[in-house]
Amino acid sequence: MGMPIAHERRWSVEDVWALPDDPHHRYETVDGELLVTPMPRFAHQRAVSRLGLLLGEYVQRQRVGEMMFSPYDVVLDPYTLMQPDVLVIAPVGLAVVRGQAPPPPPYLALEVLSPSTARADRLRKRPRYQRAAIECWLIDLDSQLIERWTPDVDRPEICADRLVWNPPGAREPLEVDVPALMLAILGLDEAGAEGTTVRL
Repeated sequence: MGMPIAHERRWSVEDVWALPDDPHHRYETVDGELLVTPMPRFAHQRAVSRLGLLLGEYVQRQRVGEMMFSPYDVVLDPYTLMQPDVLVIAPVGLAVVRGQAPPPPPYLALEVLSPSTARADRLRKRPRYQRAAIECWLIDLDSQLIERWTPDVDRPEICADRLVWNPPGAREPLEVDVPALMLAILGLDEAGAEGTTVRL
């Protein structure tokens, strides 16, 4: 995710890598447009944690890949470097683990929307994922739903009750109870007050 910076300059991946270290922001470039992400809020990080646990356990059990967290550079071309909040890549061999070969691009990317970054996530990053044949889930905490964008669609699947994901090679699908997930992230009880977190 990120906020666009209005400069005429076209930013390359190398330009982004050359920026000074900044612990308070994340820098990405999409088709040469620089995106800068501010420090995420607590709910965002809780969402990333819950989603990572859910996906990590599933892809490991099904042997269909590995779950990774940001920061993790996804380089799609010389002018596009993105860091999904959560991503799933295909299984890798020792050459990747030892740094002797680059990791594969993800086949699933998750972005947790926030007020400062939702526009860039929706209008810059999501279309670029689709162009690269990467499935994208937009996690909308305000609306308490997940937008599921597969590479070949013009409109997302709106998952307010249940999301079913069946990646290639899986023996059984992942079924996500979206209301329970949102309760686990937001820590709300049935009356809508802050209360006990639901465990998934």
